[in-house]
Amino acid sequence: MDKISKLMWVIFWSLALLALAYYFQGKLDQQYNPNQSVHSAVDGSGKVSVILKQNRQGHYLAAGTINAQPVVFLLDTGATKISIPAHLGPSLGLSGQQIQRVKTANGSINVKSTTINSLTLGEIKFHGLKAHLNPGMTDNTILLGMNALKQLELLQRNNTLTLTQYAH
Repeated sequence: MDKISKLMWVIFWSLALLALAYYFQGKLDQQYNPNQSVHSAVDGSGKVSVILKQNRQGHYLAAGTINAQPVVFLLDTGATKISIPAHLGPSLGLSGQQIQRVKTANGSINVKSTTINSLTLGEIKFHGLKAHLNPGMTDNTILLGMNALKQLELLQRNNTLTLTQYAH
């Protein structure tokens, strides 16, 4: 083989490997968060429902927004309030207010209180929710705590969770 033929084979196999990596990364992302696109159903009375699929670890993750910025939520019935990694605060338009001491699964930590102007999960919408900016969280996943979840009806069945918000 001449040099051009070898180069073409190297380019071909490099592109094939990149395509496979891209394909399998998409599969892994879908397994981690099967709710990357959240769909809602709204009935005539204003009741909004969102159905989430459980991921491989048994958790419910879902794409949503905080202050119109895209985020990923992990629904956490063990969290009293929404907990946001502190490094995400500026990009979400959130500033820390007073320091509070809270107990987490990893022990006690100082967090800063904040208020979320708007939060959406599909067509489910919240306004004026209290939250914590948590310096101990290093990834980009936001814990959607009970101060939001208690305003919804939750029904878990067959590896799905239906969240329903009734018209106010």
